[in-house]
Amino acid sequence: MTYRKIVPILLAGGALMTVAPALAQTQKPAEPDAREIIVTAQNRKENVQNVPIAISVVTGAALAAQGVTDFTSVQKVSPALNITSDTNNTRVTVRGVGSLTNNEAQDQSIAVNIDGEYLNRPTILNAAIFDIDRVEVLRGPQGTLYGRNSTGGAVNFITRKPGDHTAVNGSVSYGNFNSVLVDGGADLVLSEGAAVRVAGFYRSHDGYNYHPNTPFSPTSAFTPSTANRSDTDNTGGGRISLRLKPLNGLTVDGSVEHVEQNIIPAAQMWTDMTAAGYNPGTSTTSCGNGWTVAAARTGGVSCVPANINVLAGRDRSTYNSPLIGVGSLHQISTAVRGRLAYDMGFATLTYTGGYRTTKNTGGNTLSPAFYFTNFGGTVKTNSHELRLNGLTHGVQWQGGVFYFYEQLNSNGGLYSPFIGSTGSYVNYFRHPTNTKSVSAFGQAEVPLTDTLTAVVGGRYTQDDRDAAFTNYAFAFGSGPIELTNQPATTSPLKYSGNKFTWLAGLNYKPNSATLIYGKVSTGYKAGGFDGAGTAFRPETNTAYEGGAKFKLGRHILNFAGFYYDYKDLQNDVLLNPAIGAQTFNAGKAQIYGLEVESTLRLTDNDTITASANLMHAKYTDFVASVASYDIGASSATPLTANLKGNRLPQTPNVVITLGYDHIFRLGAAGTLTFSAFSRYKGDYYLDFYNYASARQDARTQTDLSLEYKPQNKRFSVQAFVRNLEGYRSLAYAGNTVVPGVANIYNFQFTPPRTYGVRLGVDF
Repeated sequence: MTYRKIVPILLAGGALMTVAPALAQTQKPAEPDAREIIVTAQNRKENVQNVPIAISVVTGAALAAQGVTDFTSVQKVSPALNITSDTNNTRVTVRGVGSLTNNEAQDQSIAVNIDGEYLNRPTILNAAIFDIDRVEVLRGPQGTLYGRNSTGGAVNFITRKPGDHTAVNGSVSYGNFNSVLVDGGADLVLSEGAAVRVAGFYRSHDGYNYHPNTPFSPTSAFTPSTANRSDTDNTGGGRISLRLKPLNGLTVDGSVEHVEQNIIPAAQMWTDMTAAGYNPGTSTTSCGNGWTVAAARTGGVSCVPANINVLAGRDRSTYNSPLIGVGSLHQISTAVRGRLAYDMGFATLTYTGGYRTTKNTGGNTLSPAFYFTNFGGTVKTNSHELRLNGLTHGVQWQGGVFYFYEQLNSNGGLYSPFIGSTGSYVNYFRHPTNTKSVSAFGQAEVPLTDTLTAVVGGRYTQDDRDAAFTNYAFAFGSGPIELTNQPATTSPLKYSGNKFTWLAGLNYKPNSATLIYGKVSTGYKAGGFDGAGTAFRPETNTAYEGGAKFKLGRHILNFAGFYYDYKDLQNDVLLNPAIGAQTFNAGKAQIYGLEVESTLRLTDNDTITASANLMHAKYTDFVASVASYDIGASSATPLTANLKGNRLPQTPNVVITLGYDHIFRLGAAGTLTFSAFSRYKGDYYLDFYNYASARQDARTQTDLSLEYKPQNKRFSVQAFVRNLEGYRSLAYAGNTVVPGVANIYNFQFTPPRTYGVRLGVDF
């Protein structure tokens, strides 16, 4: 990091160190507040204001009030997250760091955990979120305590545990699109030191997208769906949780969870880029219709759609589906999780483990007329952590070991009913992959003075991955069946790598209401191999961060500034449809920004929340393959370009949120609470090419609600509207080129305006 780049961070840190003593001397002592939030981001219980991490916490009550029932919708209440979907794949970005891959074996850049169980696959991230106590969003690399694939941060879901008395809670919601959500739970005390909680949910809604075209139905074994809506949902599940305290100092938590999902995934809006009015013309020296010349080629030019906006004027809720209709997907996921914690006095020994199996079947239609079959994609994972936490002579320390194992299998391919009398497969894959990761970690907080503490930590991780990739050749006239005896090639693949990640920082706490911190931390995303069998290296992130957290009476004011040195980015490019996406380590990125968060409790009845995230995120060196429209060109060499200066995808330069809650106290009649929350996101791109069609303009999204509770608070009635503006932002945009077959631009969008009523009970 150059002197020019580090000076602003040092100046900001110096300013905070200067102002802190003044604040400590002038502010009133912190008042006790029952609304203080306790988190476990550092593997121990502590007030969120005492954690030297930029962290956003959302309580289960807030999630329920905002209608958060899946991972994608968490971004509505956490401005740090940007979450998008490509049909059934969920992609997460924090501070510009994320993954845009469809490679089934490539890892994510954000570590996602449910009660310590690690989730990694983009399809599994669609899992339903229900009966949640809180969500913790940790910004910045978390390589020491969270390990691999936490390059940009971590998201922790903590489920609700059995209580110490019998209780029942639940809610029923109904809204437009025939939206139904039923959820609830019950705590039952079995005996002293033993309790169980049973919780479940069901949700459904009609499709957000209407498709007026009539799906084509060929006279073959292939029978596409004739539904004229997509992005439907029909999901339900349950969880049984047990808490035991059989011995003094010993706590045992266990749970079994099962979720089943039936959906019609969102059919993508698409544009045929070879159609009249969209294609770049026939000139072998220039490009028209907003296309630009990417390179002169033998006999002609290669054009890219850099400046053409094919979305202009399109209705984002009503559009034609692919010619063969819409798909349907069925996912079943079962998880078993456990945690044992034994307080030995001088230290606490904790074991956390989880096992999950997930199976996907069905298929998804792709433009213009493809069907991606799935004859049973499966993911089986288990993870185990053994950790020892203690406090010795004022030193807060912890250390442990972690083991993760995953079995992944895919079985399906890209089928076209228009090739041959019974249809043909363009490609078909079986990619069984086994991944093992073992690590050891430790962290210590050493007091240097009464107010200054040094933090050091490290983690060593060994990653191993092996596979036997079977790629079937073009299968003419196969029909939409599971392939077993077609010509194929099988390649045994192996990857092995290790990485040491570390953390060093200083925490300054002049009083109980003030924390100022500075640190350097590292994170990485594991290496591996792509669909072509080509190995790629880990990507790494070194982060320099400083921040301050202030408790000013009943108010909270937090700051964070950061600079990332982000290297060896893993990026997917489709060069050959017969083998799928290929992954390359291509480039470096410069990311820095400033974050401000505040909670102002003006009166007992009025609360204002506000945040501002300002960020610069651009590639400083990024050579990437480019899909082009070739006019007269005869070169078969893939086109490459340096995208230096382009913005990272899913990364708005500014995100501003503002919320206001007011409680009308009605005496013996109870309370009426009005809530408003609005989020402004600056413009951003959905691809790293920064094409005009992949650019989402700056927009606001506003949610409103009005909730009544009687004096005993045993039930509540809420009316709500979400996305008041009704605007559907881009959730996916991509230009797909299959040489000789298709040149298509695809799009997907966030949900429209929804509204309804919710009845809740709590006994």
